[in-house]
Amino acid sequence: TRGASHLSWPQGRWFPRVPAKSVVALKTPIKVELVAGKIYRWCVCGRSKKQPFCDGSHFFQGTGLSPLKFKAQETRTVALCTCKATQKPPYCDGTHRSERVQKAEVGSPL
Repeated sequence: TRGASHLSWPQGRWFPRVPAKSVVALKTPIKVELVAGKIYRWCVCGRSKKQPFCDGSHFFQGTGLSPLKFKAQETRTVALCTCKATQKPPYCDGTHRSERVQKAEVGSPL
């Protein structure tokens, strides 16, 4: 049990107990060409400087959030969400057009 106790200690120290809220990275989606079979890491936290993809900011800022890993099923151009309020992550569903998102400041949670 000593090993198990040791393993749980860093998580309690490095990560908040309750994950931070995602922040609005941008107020419009980003169109990208996904390549069939390739695995992508979509930024969930909104803090990445490489939107719409993860750059590790969630970890370094201790958000408690993780990127959404997904595999492209086909090669095609898609609109990926950057407001982080989509109901169909990682894809844009038009939520960025809502008054709630448009009135929010970039970098702030909804």
